[in-house]
Amino acid sequence: MKAYDLIVIGAGAGGLTSAYTAVGFGKKVLLIEENKPGGECTWSGCVPSKALINEAKKFNQVKAYMSLDSIDTKKVMRHIKSVREAVYKHEDPSTLKQDGIDFIKGQASFKDEKTIVVDGIGIKAEKIMIASGSSPFIPKIQGLSQTPYLTNETIFELEVLPKSIVVLGGGAIGVELSQALNRLGVTVYLIEMMPSILSKEEPDLVKRLEELLTREGVWLHTASKAIRVESIDEGIALTYEKEGKAQTVRAEALLVAIGRQPNIKGLNLEAAGITYDKKGITVDAYLRTSQKHIYAIGDVVGPYQFSHMANVQGILAVKNAFLPIKSKITYEHVAWVTFTDPELARAGMTEKEARDQFGNHILVYEYDFNDLDRTQTKGASIESVKLILDKKFKVLGASILSERGGEMIGEIQVLKTLGQPLTKMADIIHPYPTYSEVFVKLGKKAQVDRLLAMPIVKIFRK
Repeated sequence: MKAYDLIVIGAGAGGLTSAYTAVGFGKKVLLIEENKPGGECTWSGCVPSKALINEAKKFNQVKAYMSLDSIDTKKVMRHIKSVREAVYKHEDPSTLKQDGIDFIKGQASFKDEKTIVVDGIGIKAEKIMIASGSSPFIPKIQGLSQTPYLTNETIFELEVLPKSIVVLGGGAIGVELSQALNRLGVTVYLIEMMPSILSKEEPDLVKRLEELLTREGVWLHTASKAIRVESIDEGIALTYEKEGKAQTVRAEALLVAIGRQPNIKGLNLEAAGITYDKKGITVDAYLRTSQKHIYAIGDVVGPYQFSHMANVQGILAVKNAFLPIKSKITYEHVAWVTFTDPELARAGMTEKEARDQFGNHILVYEYDFNDLDRTQTKGASIESVKLILDKKFKVLGASILSERGGEMIGEIQVLKTLGQPLTKMADIIHPYPTYSEVFVKLGKKAQVDRLLAMPIVKIFRK
């Protein structure tokens, strides 16, 4: 029986990061994946969705200058597949082997707390990392199991896009794909049970985004609960309930984007004595499971199901597994992006979350990008930034609705993570004209506000 220092189950973002980190420490590593290396991000998440979004943006820009009677979505889908393959070249089995990582394609399951079985062969390791990821959550809706539907795992396998589609779910995946598909000529009906899409984000920025999606042609049906779906000659018919009334939308296809569920089926966690529940595998602050030599990271653990968080967890877990000094995971400075156009980026608290915790002992700074010279060069915009600060002008939270908002949130992340006040931005030189100038402007305003709040200044102002 072959033995390793580390067995990693799952070759997605977290699994690959864990394997490469361990190899960097000189460890003998085996990576097990039942599909191709790359996981959700490469094949049905980050990579293909952003490729689709980029193609959709190109067509949307062209529409402003010329009429497009039809879009060859077959070419679009071929392009998306080529992008996936280009990324895969850097993480395929031959590359892994070249980099010192053994790879086995197959379903991994525990025989006991020290042994993993793949295709009937037992393999032992000193440490084990579970990075099995997540899959689309499929809700129990009448008729759904008898009706063909798409998820993010299957939509990118299409050769051509449908003429119309019902998107079930107004979270990040549903909203991103709704806008992109609509821009590529697909009639989109977005059904969301909550009163708004992206219900956990800053409400006033979400409202701006909803209005934009509606103007672009997406049919938004919020506060709408799907109750029944059926196959029809033209495709599918979905019935939803809104304000006590049943309504039906019909389309060629249905995309289910309700949420995610952890991939724990088939792992035989009970045989290893690993504690888990419907939310995933239970870990401590060191990312150890109930078996202290077995770690778990990424979507199968949560609480944030992002590739970049799986990377952070993977590096920390490997360090904890093999280095004498252990570190606890912290989620104090997490950031994420919904890749709509414009992007909606977020770090830390919303205004409501901050008020719930600190009451009125917070400061709120907002800036409409229409007041930026850079924005005026392209015309009226919905872009805006909202910063939530404590009384010392340190960042509690930030939401940015902007082109390249995902890049811009990085500046705020630096301030927030290093515990520096927004006033520091007042003296940082930024190129002109750029979107990031907004932070200089807000920094200067905060600097003036802090000056005016000083007792001695208040005395002289009387």
